[in-house]
Amino acid sequence: MQRVGIIGLGDMGSGLAKNLIANGFRTTGLDLSTDRMMAFADMGGTPAADVAEVAQKAEAIFVMVMNGDQAKSVILGADGLVAHMPKGGAVILSATIKPAEAREIGAAMTDSGVHLIDTPVSGGFPGAQNGTLTMMAAAPEAVLDRFAPFMQAVSGTIHRVGTAPGEGQTVKACLQSLIGAIFTATFEAAVLAAKAGVSGQVLLDVVSTSSAGCGVASGALEKIIDRQFQGTGSHIATMHKDLTISLSLAEELGVPMHTAATAMQLFHAGKTKFPEGDNWVVTRVIEDIVGAELHRSGAVS
Repeated sequence: MQRVGIIGLGDMGSGLAKNLIANGFRTTGLDLSTDRMMAFADMGGTPAADVAEVAQKAEAIFVMVMNGDQAKSVILGADGLVAHMPKGGAVILSATIKPAEAREIGAAMTDSGVHLIDTPVSGGFPGAQNGTLTMMAAAPEAVLDRFAPFMQAVSGTIHRVGTAPGEGQTVKACLQSLIGAIFTATFEAAVLAAKAGVSGQVLLDVVSTSSAGCGVASGALEKIIDRQFQGTGSHIATMHKDLTISLSLAEELGVPMHTAATAMQLFHAGKTKFPEGDNWVVTRVIEDIVGAELHRSGAVS
């Protein structure tokens, strides 16, 4: 039985764990939350006491933390993965961080004997739970070939987007700039419909069968018209962070990003007013301004 580890057992990491266990991997995991560790044990995982224990019990380890500082600490710290993993193992960096941070981690791992696969994911909570994530993987071909079974257990599609650390994160930054813009355009359209007296079901039916229809827009509209703004597995802080990464890369490269910048500001407003909400809660910020809400059965003023 192949041995795998996971650092971070939140909305995304718990999905990775679920599918790795279901595919027969002996899975060791770690999270700061006691409740998450208990849930992980209940699904058949082996909770670890610390990062070193995860490293010692796995040949491949997914790192699904929130930001680059956490990733660097977990991977490069004195008690981190690189210090304790067996030679020839791989750190699978599935968290979304800045490309420069991934490059920094990769450079620090040179000559460590431990491989780094830079592979952020897309698909959100449903994709993680259903094992259908899209992965943007960057590592030498031989490394990707060797560790493909681990990645295939959690993914529906694996794109090989490069060979060096940071290349996966760069593609993810481009993707998130687009997804963020689609989200906020959907939020605005929902409030326009509400103010005009259009029902949520009508808007969803039209959008989902039109040329504008896509999983991002339709999924967001479903949450909006059913007023599901919290606990859906897509916390607003994650998308807000991802958009700041996109804009940081754009600033580094001198690329104007007018639409993504506006999207980030709308997410910033939503995160400030509704810090415990999910992505769709940005809609409530705009609804409060105009005094109308979009519900499945109709608009409410």
